Amino acid sequence: MPAGIFITATDTGIGKTVVAAGFAMALKARGMRVGVMKPVATGCASYGTRLISYDAAYLFEAAENEYAPLTSPVRFRNPVAPSVASVYEQRPIDLEEIDKAFRRLQSFYDFVVVEGIGGLLVPIKGKYLVANLIRDMGIPLIIVSHSSLGAINHTLLTIDSALIRGFLIKGIIFNRAPLVNYSLAEMTNPRVIHELSGVPVLGSLPNMDDLSVEKCRFGKLREVFMERVNVDSILN
Repeated sequence: MPAGIFITATDTGIGKTVVAAGFAMALKARGMRVGVMKPVATGCASYGTRLISYDAAYLFEAAENEYAPLTSPVRFRNPVAPSVASVYEQRPIDLEEIDKAFRRLQSFYDFVVVEGIGGLLVPIKGKYLVANLIRDMGIPLIIVSHSSLGAINHTLLTIDSALIRGFLIKGIIFNRAPLVNYSLAEMTNPRVIHELSGVPVLGSLPNMDDLSVEKCRFGKLREVFMERVNVDSILN
C-alpha cells in the first residue's frame, strides 16, 4: 500500500496546516509525487453556494495536486467540531466518502499527507473520533505541538492517547518556536517531552512572517522545513 502520514496536534490552531504543507513541499523537492488531504474541514469560507477550506487549498497548492474534490471531501461553515457542524447545518457526514477519497489519492500518488482537524479526540460523527479515522487509514502520525508553557502536559496527553490506541508516532514537530527572546519553558520543554515520552523530536519551525494560509503565501516554508525538520526520520 502506498505510504502516508497523518498530521495531528495537541490542540487546534497549533499549525498542522503549515507543517503538512512544508512536509509535502519537502517530499516534492525529493522528486516524490505527493497527495494531500484535509478529510474534514470546519470554519470554511462561503463563496456563493461553495464552501472553501483555506487549509485544504493551502495544502493543494503546496503539493500542486490535480484532484481538489479528493483533497477536501467534507466541509462545513461553522467553526466547531465536525459532529456539531453536521447537526447544525443538517448535512450528514459520509465516512465512506472520506475513505474512498483517501484510497483514490493513495492510488494516484507515491505518498499522501493527511491533515487532521483539532486533536485526536475531536468527534467527527457520533462517537467516531479523529483517532478512529487514523486507525481506519492505517498510517503513522506526526504530532504538532507548541513549546511554550503547558506544552509538556498537552503533548504527553496526546502521546498517551495515541500509544493506548497502538498508533505509530513518527515524532513531534514544534511549531512557532522562537529563535530569540525565548522563555525557560520554551528552551527546555522539547527536551523534557522527549525524555518523558521517548518520542523523537523531529525538529522545530519558527514564526515565519512571509507565509499566510489564508492568502496562500508560502514564503520560504520549503527551505526552512528541509533545514529544520528531519525528513529522513519520517520516511524511514
